[in-house]
Amino acid sequence: MFDIGADELLLTAVVAIVVIGPKDMPRALRTVGRWVAKMRRMSNSFRAGIDNVIREAELEEMEAEWRKQNAAIMASHPPSAAEAEALAAGTGGDPAALPAPVADPVAAVPEDAVKPEV
Repeated sequence: MFDIGADELLLTAVVAIVVIGPKDMPRALRTVGRWVAKMRRMSNSFRAGIDNVIREAELEEMEAEWRKQNAAIMASHPPSAAEAEALAAGTGGDPAALPAPVADPVAAVPEDAVKPEV
């Protein structure tokens, strides 16, 4: 990322040892490490936010395209009278109109429908 070579890294280490001193070097390196970790976390958070925005924009584009294709399909294939009646008699997307789930699926099976294994 910064393209730091070995000679530049060695020069930085020598200057750091001379300026900071070998006694305080571990504390300085820990401080630098904390700052680098904090910057990485902020960078990752920012990148994740940008990725979410891009993903949402792509989903909106896909949904708009799907709606356009659906409208074209519905316009080219209008439902027959029987299909229109079946749709009108349906639940209309109302979940309350669906049948209730069976509490115990095994108890709902008739006895004569279960065949024992031999």
